[in-house]
Amino acid sequence: MSLGYSVRVYKLNEAADASSTGVRLGRVCLTRDISAAEVAARLKVSRQTIYNWFCGKNQPHATARAAIEDYLAQLG
Repeated sequence: MSLGYSVRVYKLNEAADASSTGVRLGRVCLTRDISAAEVAARLKVSRQTIYNWFCGKNQPHATARAAIEDYLAQLG
Protein backbone atom coordinates (compact mmCIF):
# COMPACT_ATOMS: atom_id res chain seq x y z
CA MET A 1 0.00 0.00 0.00
CA SER A 2 1.41 3.36 -0.97
CA LEU A 3 0.66 6.88 -2.16
CA GLY A 4 -1.52 7.56 0.82
CA TYR A 5 -4.29 5.11 -0.04
CA SER A 6 -5.85 3.68 3.09
CA VAL A 7 -6.66 0.06 3.72
CA ARG A 8 -10.30 1.16 3.63
CA VAL A 9 -9.96 2.38 0.01
CA TYR A 10 -8.39 -0.93 -1.03
CA LYS A 11 -11.13 -2.94 0.68
CA LEU A 12 -13.98 -0.81 -0.68
CA ASN A 13 -12.53 -0.96 -4.19
CA GLU A 14 -12.16 -4.73 -3.95
CA ALA A 15 -15.78 -5.12 -2.83
CA ALA A 16 -17.22 -2.67 -5.39
CA ASP A 17 -18.81 -3.60 -8.72
CA ALA A 18 -15.96 -4.19 -11.20
CA SER A 19 -18.16 -3.19 -14.13
CA SER A 20 -18.13 0.44 -12.94
CA THR A 21 -15.73 2.64 -14.88
CA GLY A 22 -14.65 4.41 -11.70
CA VAL A 23 -13.98 1.16 -9.88
CA ARG A 24 -11.96 -0.16 -12.83
CA LEU A 25 -9.97 3.07 -12.80
CA GLY A 26 -9.37 2.58 -9.09
CA ARG A 27 -8.10 -0.94 -9.55
CA VAL A 28 -5.61 0.19 -12.17
CA CYS A 29 -4.44 3.12 -10.05
CA LEU A 30 -4.15 1.07 -6.87
CA THR A 31 -2.23 -1.66 -8.70
CA ARG A 32 0.11 0.72 -10.51
CA ASP A 33 0.62 3.16 -7.64
CA ILE A 34 -0.90 6.11 -9.50
CA SER A 35 -1.91 8.77 -7.00
CA ALA A 36 -5.44 10.08 -6.65
CA ALA A 37 -4.04 13.60 -6.96
CA GLU A 38 -2.50 12.76 -10.34
CA VAL A 39 -5.74 11.22 -11.62
CA ALA A 40 -7.82 14.11 -10.26
CA ALA A 41 -5.62 16.66 -12.02
CA ARG A 42 -5.71 14.67 -15.24
CA LEU A 43 -9.51 14.33 -15.20
CA LYS A 44 -10.13 17.82 -13.75
CA VAL A 45 -12.10 16.64 -10.73
CA SER A 46 -11.42 16.67 -6.98
CA ARG A 47 -9.50 13.97 -5.16
CA GLN A 48 -12.67 13.24 -3.18
CA THR A 49 -14.48 12.53 -6.44
CA ILE A 50 -11.71 10.12 -7.41
CA TYR A 51 -11.98 8.31 -4.07
CA ASN A 52 -15.76 8.08 -4.45
CA TRP A 53 -15.36 6.56 -7.92
CA PHE A 54 -12.64 4.14 -6.74
CA CYS A 55 -14.90 2.89 -3.93
CA GLY A 56 -18.05 2.66 -6.05
CA LYS A 57 -19.82 5.29 -3.96
CA ASN A 58 -20.55 7.48 -7.00
CA GLN A 59 -20.53 6.81 -10.72
CA PRO A 60 -18.78 9.09 -13.21
CA HIS A 61 -21.08 10.99 -15.56
CA ALA A 62 -20.89 10.29 -19.31
CA THR A 63 -18.26 12.94 -20.09
CA ALA A 64 -16.05 11.71 -17.25
CA ARG A 65 -16.53 8.08 -18.30
CA ALA A 66 -15.22 8.92 -21.77
CA ALA A 67 -12.19 10.70 -20.28
CA ILE A 68 -11.56 7.75 -17.94
CA GLU A 69 -11.71 5.28 -20.82
CA ASP A 70 -9.19 7.42 -22.75
CA TYR A 71 -6.92 7.58 -19.70
CA LEU A 72 -7.14 3.81 -19.17
CA ALA A 73 -6.31 3.21 -22.83
CA GLN A 74 -3.24 5.42 -22.52
CA LEU A 75 -2.11 3.44 -19.49
CA GLY A 76 -2.37 0.27 -21.52
